[in-house]
Amino acid sequence: MLTINPRRYGAAVLVGALAALMCAPAAEAAEAVRGSLWSQVKAIKETGNVAVVAEATGPRGHRFASAGKADADTGTPAMSYDAFRIGSATKTFTATVVLQLVGEGRMSLDDTVEHWLPGVVSGNGNDGSKITIRQLLQHTSGIFNYTADLPELASTEDFQAGRYTTYTPAQLVAIATRHAPDFAPGTGWNYSNTNYILAGMVIDRVTGHTWQDEVTRRIIRPLGLHRTSTPGTNPSIPGPHLHGYSNFGSGPTIDITAFNPSAAGAAGEIISTTTDLTTFYTALMRGRLLAPAQLAQMQATVPAPILPGARYGLGLMWVPLSCGGGYFGHAGDVPGYSTRDGVTPDGRRAAVVERTGNGGPGSEQAMDTLIDEQLCEA
Repeated sequence: MLTINPRRYGAAVLVGALAALMCAPAAEAAEAVRGSLWSQVKAIKETGNVAVVAEATGPRGHRFASAGKADADTGTPAMSYDAFRIGSATKTFTATVVLQLVGEGRMSLDDTVEHWLPGVVSGNGNDGSKITIRQLLQHTSGIFNYTADLPELASTEDFQAGRYTTYTPAQLVAIATRHAPDFAPGTGWNYSNTNYILAGMVIDRVTGHTWQDEVTRRIIRPLGLHRTSTPGTNPSIPGPHLHGYSNFGSGPTIDITAFNPSAAGAAGEIISTTTDLTTFYTALMRGRLLAPAQLAQMQATVPAPILPGARYGLGLMWVPLSCGGGYFGHAGDVPGYSTRDGVTPDGRRAAVVERTGNGGPGSEQAMDTLIDEQLCEA
């Protein structure tokens, strides 16, 4: 039994949640009979996860499936309308705003970081005057990944000690610049969350508003993403949601749902749902958020050793499909939560899957397989 308090969640969330309550269970029951999506979700759950939710659109229409518990303590079942932390899928939102600003003539992808953020990237061989905005979005800047040196990610005990710590973007960049660059700007590729913390800071400087405000004004509200939010320093997830669980590799598994997401910022802070992510990525591919020139820049990719054959654009990954062609999307991992999503370049097919918990052998592969098979389905 799910009780929704309209005073707590607001009218928009109430409407969305009630609609999902009426539609999702029936859709999930139908999918269980048909197989495919539900079977794939069940397979992911059985690799050692607490909950899995998924959504797919394509020739067979709009489908949902879920398995496991949203809250392991209460036994509340996971449902397809539950919100979750999307981790690095946030990067596509951040890059979209940057490219909108480029399209408006307010900045250029060839501007240097130093031009917009004087003195921020310096020391230990780091030089913001040699790094462009394009290189930030493309992960070719060479700047060290600050999350590799973030205390809260080291162990369960460290997470517990610092889970409510507030970090400013400047503090996160300072963690990165304590280290020498991985390579000279433009000479290699390495995934670094620091790039997107800096991109968020550039949005702040160009617009005079926070990146969160710009994402909300330019993307969340126009697309009607009622369950998507940029929480800032708020440690909670509003409305019905999945609880996250992690053992940080070797410690005891704990509920890590509540934590201050300022440590992720413009690189991984956003909360959303499978439905809202489907709407966002579909709208992006269909040209509703970017002009053709900027969308083409976003989709221009370089080789990236993430998955076999994968490439990286500006806040978008391109992954080949087993049936030919490929899809765009962006994986997201934050303690307790893993997100995988994909949309075909024409925006006609999309799939999103979320899992909570530590996972086990084959868990990530099972998620990637779900995306591939749903997008390839005849």
